[in-house]
Amino acid sequence: MQIRDLPFTDPGVPDVRSGLRLLLWLGGRQRAGQAKSLGWGLLHLVCIALFPVVVGLAVQAVVDGSGADLAKAGGLMAVLGTGVTVGDTMLHRTAVTNWITAAARVQQLLARRTAELGAALTRRVAAGEVVAVSTGDIEKIGWCVESASRFSAALLTAVGVCVGLVVYEPQLGVLVAGGVCALAAAVLPLLPRATRRADLQREKAGRATELAADTVAGLRVLRGIGGEELFLSRYRSASQEVRRAAVRTARMWAVIEAVQVALPGLLLIAVVWHGAGMVADGRLAVGELVAVYGAVTFLLFPLRLFQEFAMAYSFSRPSARRAARVLGLRRTADGGLRAPADGGRAGEPAGDLYDPASGLVAEEGKFTAVVCGDPDTAGTLAERLGGHAHGEEAAGGADGAEERSVLLGGVPLDGLPLEAARRVVLVQDKDPVLLSGTLAELLDVPASGAVTPAEALDAAQCGDVLTALAQSSADVSDPLDARITERGRSLSGGQRQRLALARSLVTDPQVLVLDEPTSAVDSHTEARVADAVRRLRRGRTTVVLATSPLLLDRADRVLLVQGDRVAADGTHRDLLRTEPAYRAVVTRETDDERAAGTRLAPDHGTAEGADETAADLTEELAEGTTRS
Repeated sequence: MQIRDLPFTDPGVPDVRSGLRLLLWLGGRQRAGQAKSLGWGLLHLVCIALFPVVVGLAVQAVVDGSGADLAKAGGLMAVLGTGVTVGDTMLHRTAVTNWITAAARVQQLLARRTAELGAALTRRVAAGEVVAVSTGDIEKIGWCVESASRFSAALLTAVGVCVGLVVYEPQLGVLVAGGVCALAAAVLPLLPRATRRADLQREKAGRATELAADTVAGLRVLRGIGGEELFLSRYRSASQEVRRAAVRTARMWAVIEAVQVALPGLLLIAVVWHGAGMVADGRLAVGELVAVYGAVTFLLFPLRLFQEFAMAYSFSRPSARRAARVLGLRRTADGGLRAPADGGRAGEPAGDLYDPASGLVAEEGKFTAVVCGDPDTAGTLAERLGGHAHGEEAAGGADGAEERSVLLGGVPLDGLPLEAARRVVLVQDKDPVLLSGTLAELLDVPASGAVTPAEALDAAQCGDVLTALAQSSADVSDPLDARITERGRSLSGGQRQRLALARSLVTDPQVLVLDEPTSAVDSHTEARVADAVRRLRRGRTTVVLATSPLLLDRADRVLLVQGDRVAADGTHRDLLRTEPAYRAVVTRETDDERAAGTRLAPDHGTAEGADETAADLTEELAEGTTRS
């Protein structure tokens, strides 16, 4: 695999049972690259290891006065120098390739998993955590995979040199071998502490990043309430915590570097001291001492590679564990498909939408409204209806996937292939996002083709939005060519909401779930939107989570959800008369007012009278708004 061939056509299925297994899987996927790096590493290190021997021969040739031996030593140096140059160059190329391809493989896997999980990802993992895994953690994982081949080459070469020294000069060889083993293990006790400090720094940096992102996203609101200084002070505090954590990490790195410099120097001094005594006693020739000295000097190089690999593994193990955690997230196990009912596409289910967790049933082809007293419950329910149930919920219990998964026509929605699930059910969040670009690009989404952009814009009552966009772009004749700023910041909340609704209507899914689609729209526009959406979605299943009487009055069926379960169902006006809890949510009636029966009918002394008046006023409001 070469860098120019990226991205991978198929990055593979990772082993996410643990961080170590993920690292081993990555190394196994790069066997060819690892073998190349090992081969070039051996050439590089063996040539360096032989240099002291040749230098020893040259020194001995000078002592003996042999010009021929000196010429042979010079020729061998030239050959070894060429081998060192070629080996180092190719080792660097293959090692960098291994690093980048390993990081790219993990990045590609993370991107695919993020796209598959969608909104469910940030419920399981913080956004700052995802960013940290996709940046710093990937670099550490690539570093470990890349250093494995260099470590293997250094290990084989160091063992060969130590064995050669023991055979060549046992006394010095045993001293060198024991010293190298001790030095290789000297740094290991320091690595866990360095790893913990680096993890703490990374955690604080992730929190600071998340705080900065939240602050920027809410900057307009902060300015409106004068809260810039408060959040700025919070970010300053968070950034200072990151700085202090980074200094602590740097101090530990400095200690490790000091150990790596000081201890090898002490070993070199001991070898030279002992060897010089042997030369003075006549037990060792000068050239042999030079060769041993050169071999010890060489061993300091693979020794640093040992310590580098130990650090790479120590730092990458928690990174690999976090990456494995994200890669291990699943929507649910795959399920089967059934033949489509009328209105369904080939290979896709159709029918009633049923949520076993709440008991909610949205009949096929009907306009169903859902009232939740708790906005958080409404948001969770909307996500669940879109097939974004929590992984632990889907896996809970003996029949967790069948009990918890939302069913469409009897088929578990979480079991559908991702592309099919997205075509079948579309959920529009309470706060939809508009990306920058032209209006035509905004509406250029995967769709059935049954609803044109013009029809969707008209149903969402976007006439004033088109006018505003045309006025803001004087050089554009067609409003569809007008540009929308990032997140639609140049538009009002109601305008953004209606454009998002138009985008959802263009897709024309079998099931459309809307969470408070008109909360930022005035009542007159809201009534027109409700009527137009009902007409445009005729024959398709539409679920609207709302508390607005104008929307609820136009629904075929209204469901009241309390405590995560459906508590009542019927038409809007029937529920107003028969369900005090429903009336309290829809009319914002307080407990005291409900008890007194005076919220809507001060002249009626009974709760029944209040119920009747509430229904009458709702009817008048709906009819009056429609006439307007």
